Amino acid sequence: MGIIGWVVLGLLAGLIAKAVMPGKDPGGFIVTAVIGVVGALIGGFIGNAIFGGGLQDFFSIRTWLLAILGSLILLAVYRVTIGKKTHHHA
Repeated sequence: MGIIGWVVLGLLAGLIAKAVMPGKDPGGFIVTAVIGVVGALIGGFIGNAIFGGGLQDFFSIRTWLLAILGSLILLAVYRVTIGKKTHHHA
């Protein structure tokens, strides 16, 4: 899968993750894309560790599920870390 495929996969996985876990997030389109692309990489590592194979081709259901799972994990970590910074009062 080429770089354009990774970006498209990541963007869509990030949007799906935000739809599954709605809420306010600092950042917009760019943050969603970064969370999705990095989340897809995380999903690939998880798939490789569990199944012995990570992300397949763009149209593979396993690729999409792993990318969305990784994006959900990264989104949750992002919200916890950014939430602590934004709710910190002096």
